[in-house]
Amino acid sequence: MKTIDELLAEGVAGKRVFVRADLNVPLAGDTITDDGRIRAVQPTIAKLAEAGARVIVASHLGRPKGAPDPAFSLAPAAKRLGELLGADVAFATDTVGSSAKETVAALTDGQVAVIENLRFNAGETAKDDAERGAFADQLAELADVYVGDGFGAVHRKHASVFDLPARLPHAAGHLIASEVGVLKKLTAEVKRPYVVVLGGAKVSDKLAVIDQLLGKADRILIGGGMAYTFLYAKGYEVGISLLQKDQVDVVKEYMERAAKSGVELVLPVDVLVSADFPDLKTKAPADFETVDADKIPADKEGLDIGPKTRELYASKIADAETVFWNGPVGVFEHPDYAGGTRAVAQALVDSSAFTVVGGGDSAAAVRTLGFDENAFGHISTGGGASLEYLEGKTLPGLAALEV
Repeated sequence: MKTIDELLAEGVAGKRVFVRADLNVPLAGDTITDDGRIRAVQPTIAKLAEAGARVIVASHLGRPKGAPDPAFSLAPAAKRLGELLGADVAFATDTVGSSAKETVAALTDGQVAVIENLRFNAGETAKDDAERGAFADQLAELADVYVGDGFGAVHRKHASVFDLPARLPHAAGHLIASEVGVLKKLTAEVKRPYVVVLGGAKVSDKLAVIDQLLGKADRILIGGGMAYTFLYAKGYEVGISLLQKDQVDVVKEYMERAAKSGVELVLPVDVLVSADFPDLKTKAPADFETVDADKIPADKEGLDIGPKTRELYASKIADAETVFWNGPVGVFEHPDYAGGTRAVAQALVDSSAFTVVGGGDSAAAVRTLGFDENAFGHISTGGGASLEYLEGKTLPGLAALEV
């Protein structure tokens, strides 16, 4: 895989360099609530600009249905990128139309432009190779060189991620190189004990990675909504908690495999429960109680791990040499149910291990709860991409850069 340092050594002054970034940031109206992904790709863009490239930044945001939708415009991201670069960033109001062509044509050496949300064009996410390729052909007309640095999208076989690198000389940006280097430390170069914390809503989202980790991790700590399927598989009643009954047999098999292979599979011993899901908009005080994990009332839902579980999980992390965490262990968006996720984050901070926060909601939780990002070994920009890498899958965006 060619690196951006090799590309810069060859010289990029005067060249149009297409940077596939991941600017898929959360928005509240026009306000960015977490700019972590923009800050992560900023060093690559800055280096290219400093070297005299004419930089064209492209990304998706949200899930528009192949047509323009103002709610998913990249305009706020372009503005924030300009603030981080300390320079004006031009913005094209389309992807491959007249605005994009004119904006790119107007760039001078060292200038940066952002084109509109790639998913405003149906060709970006098309399943049909020809349709996707046709869009990639149009994007290729805008540039001379391609730099892949949108790690959060490399598990997608999309036009700008998979097809476009085949049409232009290409290299990997600093972010992708960093992310891949970290993931190798979680697969091929693991220091032990290796502890994995998995949370999030659905156990089905994590089955493949659990399958792989049963042969690699020393301990797997389970939290979040997915924990209730495990508790149910143990024979516990879980009330109205999130439960995937169709996954119970698989979960039972994994629990048996863990026991046979010596992998410590750790489940909550107590949980915070309530009859009402919390109001996440107003953050109104929640009505909850703490119960043992095997005593969840029939009319209540588990919404966070309890204080005993927080202490237990911290103790299981304390002696680790490597920790990977993906998925909050409670409804962290509400202050009354953020305690479990905060405790896990604090345990990682207190640990002397190499700690990796696996993107997505976990990364958002770390920032929302006020933790210093530098206190962690690495905060990934791609939750789904990280998980698929750990599952052993071939990621289309990485494969395209290796050709």
